[in-house]
Amino acid sequence: MMQIPEIVGAGLIVIGAGLGIGRIGGSAMDAIARQPEASGKIQTAMLIAAALIEGIGFAALFA
Repeated sequence: MMQIPEIVGAGLIVIGAGLGIGRIGGSAMDAIARQPEASGKIQTAMLIAAALIEGIGFAALFA
C-alpha cells in the first residue's frame, strides 16, 4: 500500500511531465505557424523531446 508522500510525489511527477509535454506541443505549434516549411523538422524534434520527458517521468515513478 502506498504512503501519502509516495502518492503526492507520483502526482507531482505526472503533473510535471504533462506540463512539459504540453509546453513542447504548444511551442511546436507556434513554430510551425511561423515557419510552415520547417514543420517536418519541428515535429520530429517535438516527438523526440516528448518521448524523453515521458521516459524520465516513467522512470521517476519507479525510482
